[in-house]
Amino acid sequence: MEQKIKQTGIDIGGNIRRIRKEKGIGQTELVRMLQLRGVNMTRETLVKIERGIQHITGAQLRGIRDCLGTSYDELLK
Repeated sequence: MEQKIKQTGIDIGGNIRRIRKEKGIGQTELVRMLQLRGVNMTRETLVKIERGIQHITGAQLRGIRDCLGTSYDELLK
């Protein structure tokens, strides 16, 4: 089981939402992109991550970074 990344002090979900919106990518589109890369995620999971309700896994964070064409620095600031 992959370890979850806690969002203590860092608004990872908010950063994901901000970058996703800046790039004009909808939640459903991002989830579809992730699933095509083999990352197991539903739209409901993405909503919870963006709201800070659910922790994100390393694989999910890596997939989101790649799909959004951003860096870990941007996601974790």
